[in-house]
Amino acid sequence: MTVILDGRGLGMRYGDLQVLQGVDFTVSAGEAVGIVGPNGAGKTTLLNVLAGAVRPSAGTVSFRGRDITRTRPDQRCRMGVGRAFQVPRPFGGMTVLENVVVAAAYGAGLSGAAAHRRCIEVLDECGLAGLANRRAESLGLLHRKRLELARCLATGPDVVLLDEIGAGLTDAEAAELVTAIKQVRAGGTAIVWIEHIVHVLVQVVERLVCMDTGRVIADGEPQAVLGDAVVIDAYLGKATG
Repeated sequence: MTVILDGRGLGMRYGDLQVLQGVDFTVSAGEAVGIVGPNGAGKTTLLNVLAGAVRPSAGTVSFRGRDITRTRPDQRCRMGVGRAFQVPRPFGGMTVLENVVVAAAYGAGLSGAAAHRRCIEVLDECGLAGLANRRAESLGLLHRKRLELARCLATGPDVVLLDEIGAGLTDAEAAELVTAIKQVRAGGTAIVWIEHIVHVLVQVVERLVCMDTGRVIADGEPQAVLGDAVVIDAYLGKATG
């Protein structure tokens, strides 16, 4: 498979605190990769670096062979790097459809009929078509999570970065979200998903990366990683909160 997002030797330091230490991380076209690890392992910092929210202290990030280490998040979004956050923050005074239109316009540069078509497709894919005219502030948590995913997809990403999008959901709600994410993957979009709910994560991903203290300590087939003694000691054997 063709590597589309590639981080090499990534380091991130805040004063004396080394959050990332020589991390290599790649994602291939259409691949679904999960990231696990204890709190403070550097997972979200890695996503921040890949998305461009922070610039690494060391190392490089490339997208489709182009160095984007110094490229802004909005520029990466236009290139095809989308992100959905753990805590959805939709524009509450707008409808569901209007929220997605904003994403299509500013994230993908679409307008008119092209933007409308993209938004209708995305709302249907995320199970929100029947709520298109609802104000975002009236949505429950599951539908806010779906809207967060829809706004990301409206930008037309080649790779989607998901940061604990399942957090706070019941098992039944998480199962619904998994169905939506599987549809995203079936469409050919690559996925990088940080999640503490491991049994949910492994329903989607084909590769699992475990981090601890800013390093990658395991990378491979999910069951093999979860059975690794180092991973069990670092992650599964600890309370993750």
